[in-house]
Amino acid sequence: MPNSYYSDYRRTEEAASLEAFFRLAASRHDAGEIRFLCIGTDRSTGDSLGPWVGTMLQERGFGRVIGTLEEPCDADYLPRALKSLPPEAPVIAIDACLGRPESVGRYLLAEGPLQPARSVRGSFPPVGSFSVAAVVNANGPKPHWTLQTTPLLRVLRMAEEIADAAALAWGMNDHLCSWRTIRYNRTNQ
Repeated sequence: MPNSYYSDYRRTEEAASLEAFFRLAASRHDAGEIRFLCIGTDRSTGDSLGPWVGTMLQERGFGRVIGTLEEPCDADYLPRALKSLPPEAPVIAIDACLGRPESVGRYLLAEGPLQPARSVRGSFPPVGSFSVAAVVNANGPKPHWTLQTTPLLRVLRMAEEIADAAALAWGMNDHLCSWRTIRYNRTNQ
């Protein structure tokens, strides 16, 4: 099977899982009450997934988004962001992570919290009623370097898939996906 076909097939499968995940959240909470906590920085390619997702969610009409390219929810800001969240608020936490080579490009979806900065041995409390951890690259001995050298196209495609799936689940699909037209060749991962 050609690499690009396999990649396109897997991407479709992952996008369907994301959409089902967000539909579960949408069945319990309307778009006005849900908060998206998009964790990451704009200073590292791999770790920029969160701010990209946050920006794309705002572009699709979501109002309660913490963590965008303009105002990233990075390691310095995250403690303040966590304190600003109302205790009973439904939160979808979104963060990049590193994983096994065969998991790159996939999503770890959970009804429950994620541990921010775990890949780089950070020490933040778990966060989220729901969580999306996007495996942007393979784990290795130098996680910071691995995140720095993660291909931007992979991050953008994954961010867009997350934002599109959320928009579809809440019926906010007026401005979907501009990057889908770019062919993604698995050899560029």
